[in-house]
Amino acid sequence: MNETIQTINSRRSIRKYQKKPIPDGEMKAIAEAAIHAPSAMNQQKWHFTVVQSPEMIAKMNETIRENLLSSGVEFLAERAKSPDFNVFHGAPALIMVTAEEDARFTEIDCGAAAENIALAAESLNIGSCFIGMAEFLFASDDAKKVKQELGIPENYRHIITVVLGYKDMEPPVPPKNKDAINYIK
Repeated sequence: MNETIQTINSRRSIRKYQKKPIPDGEMKAIAEAAIHAPSAMNQQKWHFTVVQSPEMIAKMNETIRENLLSSGVEFLAERAKSPDFNVFHGAPALIMVTAEEDARFTEIDCGAAAENIALAAESLNIGSCFIGMAEFLFASDDAKKVKQELGIPENYRHIITVVLGYKDMEPPVPPKNKDAINYIK
């Protein structure tokens, strides 16, 4: 099996990380893998915010907790009440993937970019996990201020966040539904 397919097959969602920071060179390689993803009509209407500051990650987590508590969605509020709530699973780094609000196909483009991030990380033995709940960072009247603080362009919206860090767990291979594939020859 070639190295690329081996990397794809070995990647798992990691939800427990070592406190060890990711060196700058590896973080840059992972982030730059995102911009090598395909983009519809090569429009590249995406933006990537790399956050490695423990203080900023903690602040983001707390804002998400507050927004979940006031969301009106009971199961989300209950989750946010947990004393050990950490939407980012204790990861020392994350990349927020955002896209221009009115551009077409950006969710597909950003999905491909997020997968490039995850696969580049896996190739460096760095774990990753996609965090959709990070959208709650922007679920209050302070959303504009939060975007400014993170350097996200004003007319861009959150698509997905990928957390990154050295693995402190090795989850088993989840079952795969091979019936989802059919071949026509």
